[in-house]
Amino acid sequence: MSTPLRVSWLLLCAVTTVGRAQPPVPRVTELPSAASALLQAVHAVNAQVVWASGHKGTVVRSRDGGNSWERLETPAGDSLEFRDIHAVHADTAWILSAGSGSRSRIYRTTNGGATWRLQFRNADSAAFYDCLSFGSSSTGVAYGDASQQRTNILRTEDAGHTWQLLAPTAVPAPLPGEGAFAASGLCVVHGNANTVYIATGSPGSRLFRSRDAGRSWSVENTPFTRGGAAGLSGLSFASPQRGIAVAGDMNRLRTDSAHSVVGVTTDGGRTWSMRARPPRPGALAGVTWVPGADPGTAVAVGFGGAFYTRDEGRSWITITTDVTTGVSAVGRQVWIGGANGKLWRVDF
Repeated sequence: MSTPLRVSWLLLCAVTTVGRAQPPVPRVTELPSAASALLQAVHAVNAQVVWASGHKGTVVRSRDGGNSWERLETPAGDSLEFRDIHAVHADTAWILSAGSGSRSRIYRTTNGGATWRLQFRNADSAAFYDCLSFGSSSTGVAYGDASQQRTNILRTEDAGHTWQLLAPTAVPAPLPGEGAFAASGLCVVHGNANTVYIATGSPGSRLFRSRDAGRSWSVENTPFTRGGAAGLSGLSFASPQRGIAVAGDMNRLRTDSAHSVVGVTTDGGRTWSMRARPPRPGALAGVTWVPGADPGTAVAVGFGGAFYTRDEGRSWITITTDVTTGVSAVGRQVWIGGANGKLWRVDF
């Protein structure tokens, strides 16, 4: 028979164990916004400076951690969809407009959006550019859907003043109709300055990897869902080895219920451990590790809502049921962009 002292000690241990197993619930704040269109990509430079971009020529910026936002004038009025954005500080950023032929463009500002310089305009009517990423303030990579029976990867070493289309010998040969989903701006990401990853969507859910800052590439097959409009949609790498990826069926934006849509790798994408999908149907668009939180913490976004995990995707908790696509994290903070110009900050 247990003594009262032993019972009290066991209760104390149980309470302590439960307390350790259940970290505080993150604080979710819906932020004021200067936009009304879908904000498809978000990039947080630091805890204060955050940029976001999206449809109808939209680019917004916050310089106070998301408490206020300013709408920036962009080229071509509201005719372009800026589906990716990458910034290095409050003044300098690149935006990528996705679309067929000449609608795929890259612009850069060095004065906080007061003016933008056109750096790249796609001359291939069959190509469609999806995402870009910079490993430093000068070296970056952009990926476009395959065309003319070749894989389209651009690279710059001079901050985008010139972009070089890599030779077919430096890149994987494409699958028929291979391309990426310009869903969150996270189909091209860096693991560090030299390690770059590209997630392809349909038809094969393949992963391209470069270990020389984008000069040459190898390819890995993955176990993620695949199909005519299904495949990988977003990546996040905390290091060159440790990554998390999401996928979705873009023909079923609100109703996708495929199971092979979340996975974690610890060997740079050679192998993947598949995880549970979030609790609501909908294609997943993007994902990010939360670097300042517990190691297993990540946020995934998609057309069924936004979700967080504390255990590397084994379980998920809903943040919002609104459509969300852009996501970026710094420290313990995550910024999310979604439909109708909505923005959220999640503090872990």
